[in-house]
Order: sequence, then C-alpha cells, then structure tokens
Amino acid sequence: MNRVFRGLGHLVAQRPWWVLGSWVVFAVLVVATAPTVTATTDQADFLPNSYDSIKGYELIEDAFPQQEQAGATIVFDRSDGAALTEQDLAKIGEITQSLQLGDAFGTVGQPTPSPSNEAAIVNIGLAPDATGQDPEEFEQVADLREDLDEAVEGSGLNEGVTGSLAQAYDQTQSGQNAEAIVFVATILLIVVLLGIIFRSVLIAFMPLVLVGIVSAVAGGLISMVEKAFDLNHDPSTSVILIVVLFGIGTDYILFFLYRYREARRDGIEHRASVARSIERAGEAIASAGGAVFVAFMTLVLSTLGIFQSIGPSLAIAVAVTAVAALTLVPATVTVLNRALFWPSKKWREPPRGTRFAAVGASLGRHPVRYAAGSGAFLIVLSVFALQFQPSFDLGESSSASDVESATATATMEEKGFSAGATDPTPIVLHRNDGQALAEDAVATFSEQIAAVDGVGQVTDPVISPDNPSTAMIMTILESDSASDAALATVKDDLRPAADEAAPEGTVAYVAGTAGVFVDFQAAMNRDYSVVFPVAAVIIFLILAVLLRSLVAPWYLMLSVGLGFAATLGAAVLVFQNIKGEEGLIFLLPIYIYLFVVALGTDYNILMVARLREEARDGRSPRDAAAKAVEHAGPTIAAAGVILAGTFASLMLAGNSLLTTMGFAVSFGIFIAAFVMSMFFTPALTALLGHAAWWPGHGDTAPPGHSGEKREPGEPREPGDPGEPLRPVEPEHSS
Repeated sequence: MNRVFRGLGHLVAQRPWWVLGSWVVFAVLVVATAPTVTATTDQADFLPNSYDSIKGYELIEDAFPQQEQAGATIVFDRSDGAALTEQDLAKIGEITQSLQLGDAFGTVGQPTPSPSNEAAIVNIGLAPDATGQDPEEFEQVADLREDLDEAVEGSGLNEGVTGSLAQAYDQTQSGQNAEAIVFVATILLIVVLLGIIFRSVLIAFMPLVLVGIVSAVAGGLISMVEKAFDLNHDPSTSVILIVVLFGIGTDYILFFLYRYREARRDGIEHRASVARSIERAGEAIASAGGAVFVAFMTLVLSTLGIFQSIGPSLAIAVAVTAVAALTLVPATVTVLNRALFWPSKKWREPPRGTRFAAVGASLGRHPVRYAAGSGAFLIVLSVFALQFQPSFDLGESSSASDVESATATATMEEKGFSAGATDPTPIVLHRNDGQALAEDAVATFSEQIAAVDGVGQVTDPVISPDNPSTAMIMTILESDSASDAALATVKDDLRPAADEAAPEGTVAYVAGTAGVFVDFQAAMNRDYSVVFPVAAVIIFLILAVLLRSLVAPWYLMLSVGLGFAATLGAAVLVFQNIKGEEGLIFLLPIYIYLFVVALGTDYNILMVARLREEARDGRSPRDAAAKAVEHAGPTIAAAGVILAGTFASLMLAGNSLLTTMGFAVSFGIFIAAFVMSMFFTPALTALLGHAAWWPGHGDTAPPGHSGEKREPGEPREPGDPGEPLRPVEPEHSS
C-alpha cells in the first residue's frame, strides 16, 4: 500500500500543474452536465409502498381522483379578541372567495367557526396537478399571504396562513436561512482558527477555494446519481453538505499540512516533503475516507428514501474530498512553495516542550489511569442514553417557532379548534374481492371510529362512485397531525380500532401525516437493526486491513461505540433532563451515527497509524503511544476543534432539529478527538503492547528500516522510507 501512495506522491510533487489542470477540467465538465433535481419535503415520498399509509394513499388516488389534498388553512380572529360576529363571518367569506389564487390551489371552502366563535378557518385544497413540493408552488404561499394582508386591512380581523403547503414553505425558508447562517459561521470559524494555528494567510483561506471546487464537483455528481437512480432529494441535505465538505475537507487538509510542515522541519526539500507527506498521511486519509464513505453508503440499506438519498450524497462528497486531499491539496502546496506559510517564519522551528509532549509522556507512564479515566467518562455519559425518548414532531422541529404557519396553528388551537383541523387524517376502507361496500356497514364503521380516544371529529363517509369497493372516512384528530400525541393516537388507538371495526372481507388503512410518521417510526426501528451492524462489520474490516491486525480493530470499535452512546447520553442530559423537553427528534441517533461514528473512526485511524509508525521506529509500546500523542495530538486537536465548531454553527439555524443536532454532533466530535483518540485509544494500545498488532504485527520495522529511534529534526538515513533527501533550497528559491 505504501508503494501506491509513494508513487502518487512522486507524481503530484513532480507534475502539480497537470493535477490542477485535470481538476479544473473535470469540475467544469461535471458542473456543465449536471441535471437539476427537485427537492421534496413530503415524508410519504420517502416511504416504500409496503406500509399502510402508502397503501391508503394509493387507494385514495385510484378511487377518489377528484379528492383534493389539504393545501392551506387560513385562520381568522378579531383584533380586539372578541368573538366573531355574523358580519365577521360574512366578511371572511367575501375576502376568501375574492382571492386571486395561483394554480397550485384548488377549491376554497366556507368559513368554519370554532365552537367558541373566537376564530374561524377556511380550508383551501391543492389543485389536482399540484404536488405540494414544487418551489414554484411554495412561492404562491407568499403571494397568498400578501393578498390577505391587503384584504383584511381595516376590517378589524387578524389572519394567518398555515396548512401543509404553508408549513412546507416555512420549512424551506427556514432551511435556506439555516444554510446561509451555517455557511457564514463555518467560513469565519475555519479562517480564524487556521489563521491562528498556522499564522498564514494562504492556509487560512485555502479550504475556501479548494472546498469550493470540491463542492461544485460533488454537487454535480450527486445530482447525476439522484437522477440516474431516481432518488428523492431532501432539502436538509444542502445544510449538512456544507458542514461535511468544509469540516471533513479542512480535517484532511490538516492531516496533510501537519505532515508536510513536519517534513520541512526535518530538513527535507520542498517537493520531497510533498511526496513524503502523501506517502505517510495518504494511507490514513484514504482509510479514514473509506470508513466514512462506507458508513454513509450503508444507508442505502435503509427502507426510507430520505436515507437512501442522503447516504449516497454524503458518501460522494466524502469520496471527492478524500481524492482532493491526496491530489488537489498537495498539488496546490507544491505550487505555492514558501508562499504557503507567509507571513509566518516560525513554521521552521520544531516545537519544544509542548503540552502534547507533556500529555504524551504522562500517558506513556500511566496508561492505566488514562484508559480508566477516559473510559469511565464515556460510560457515565452512556448511561443517560438509556433515557432517550424519540420525538416525531418534524413539523415543529424543522422550522423556527415564530414562522407564520406555527403562530397561526397556535392561534387556531388556543381558540377552540382541534389541532388536526388543518390536516385531516383519512381512513380508507376497502373490499379485497372488488364487491361493493354496504352503506350501513360503512356507517357503522364510521361511528366506531368516532368513538376512538384522540379523534375529535369524523366526517360522513363517502363511497367511491367509480370504485364502490372503496370508501373514505375523514377524521380530525385532537392533536396536530405531526405531533407525538397524534402519532400515539394513530399507533395505539386508531389503527387497532380501525382493524377491529373493519367489516369481514375488508381492510382499513389509516393514512395522513400521522399515519406516514407512524410508519416512518417502524421503518427507522428496522433500519437501526440492519444499517448499524452492517456498517460496523465493514468498518472493522477496513481497520483490520489498514492495521494488519485482528485485535486493534476490536477496541477501536469499542471506543467508537462508547463515543456514540456518550454523545446520545449528553444530548439526553442537556435537552431532556436539564431543558425539560419531552423527547429528542427521532433522527438524532442516525445523525450521530453518520458523523460521530464515522468521523470518530477518522481520528482513531490517524492516531493509531501514527502510533504504529512510531513503534516501527523501534520504540516500546508506551514510548510509541507517548510520541503518537505528541505528534498526532496537535493535528487531531486542531481538526477536532474546527469540525466541532462547524457543526456547532448549526445551533444558530433557529430550529430545534438543527439546534439539537448541532450540539450533539459537535459534542460527539469533541469526545472523539479529545477523549477517544487522544486518551482512550493510545492508552489501551500501550497496555496491550505487541499483542495489539496480532497477527500481522504491523508495529515491527519493515525490511531495510534502520529501526533506530529518532526525533523531529534528526537526520534520516538514506534507507528510511520516502524520497531521497536533498538540502533545503535557499530562501530566494521559487
């Protein structure tokens, strides 16, 4: 494997302009030929048709083609807080019937007052050809709100627009705002931290340019894959991609730059340093990228379209980033030469008596203390993970709390309406033998549904005139259809009651938003039992091949597993136990898996690869661990701070989903960098000693290696692996 990276290093160092030109040409071709992919926020689009909610929707589409889906709900109340009068209701009807609606909207309903007459709602359906997911349809919500503001002026009425299309519009707007905030925060963080670490202007801005090129290439390839395999595109992927590309991209740049600076401090000539850095860091970068790639790609095993889409998207981004780290980054460094570190001059001076040297020396003397202390810390936090309560309220968590759809829904609930009034839950009754349903049997079924706890209202059942074997009963739940309470109603009460009440020879399917999310929960539970084990096995194999060992991968995986549990436990401790939230968004464990497990493996790989290298130089296991912490510690610390900071920027996005995810992932990366890879992994390796590398014993010096201990700055022998050494060029060299 070293020969491969040695050859790659020689090629890049000697032909940097070829490499840069190839990247530019490839980027232009990809961007020019990339197709446009439309995003969807409809969770039903992400479920396979084997689930009850999707079966119900398919029957509705077949038997009730004229049935309009819920589009928008306008909520009216008086400005003075009084009850609505007959004149107010007449005015509301006049306003809504005179609206100039876009082609995304269908029928405008009549005003329906609440039982207390404190508010009234008007439901507007979606047009038959509308999907409710098209960005052009979202813009019609903005036009509707603007027209309403003008129409109610001077009437003494307040109005707000909520409902499925309005909520989707607000989620999209929140996502765009989050993307802008995260982008700016990430850029500032990377520029400031790299500037502080390297005292270099070019290095501070290097990730912005290089990741910009990588982002264009990755985005184009992602669009091609989504188009080719008909994958749905979730809009939240864009925000996550920003963090992944800049976070991981900066990490891999640091992996290379620290090695390059170390080689230059050792007196190796510029191009030879580039080649040597690829040789020494290349295997760690490729293996780390491979582990992250596998972690993301295993999501194709999910039954959910959202993960089948986001998994390959992130995997493509990581693959492009890893290739860029091994080619584009070193080629750029080769071209920049001495200008890379400008204006700093201290980069030539090897650090003496650093904190990492002191920590490494202490760990080498007392590995038991470090292993026990870091392990106990992870275990204590992991205990809190057992209290994890999943929340499925995606609607509330995906938008800011002050958007119009949220405030309008709150007004509606406060003034007497069931929260589910904006999004009724349909139940489909169907005879499998194709015979017509009996009207009295359908009526009896409807009466039994109306008696179910959590059901606020049931409309008169309708039997399809074109397909009399199918009937639809529309229900309004007492809770918002996307809330945890509504999901509990559907799962624990409504579906069991519908199954029991269905006449002989019929089946009943509960669809609607709540039905979709209940099925979503079942699919997630299935995915956890499949995706995680498969990813663990493949990552284990990658580690075994990299380390030539069957022992080290076991405790590395143990370390990452504890990191996952500790991260989830910390999120539970902060948000459930301290903040008092009832639950955390159900997607959180999968996102922790995506980033903490995958990226935690990155840092472990970098530390263990360096530890093996130090052992090959003839050091004892404890000395090797001490030197690995001293030399790899600064890289991991810098990468961990930057990556944790980029994810922490998600907490500025303004909605609870990204706030929770930003905290959890940034804390998890902090644990991965400063607890797992800095203390736990090297301490265990020092304790196991030579046995950690069984059966390959990759810690032994390869043939031709001098096996002598050396320190940075000491001259290497000609037989030492790497390019032949040449004197450092004079200051005036280009």
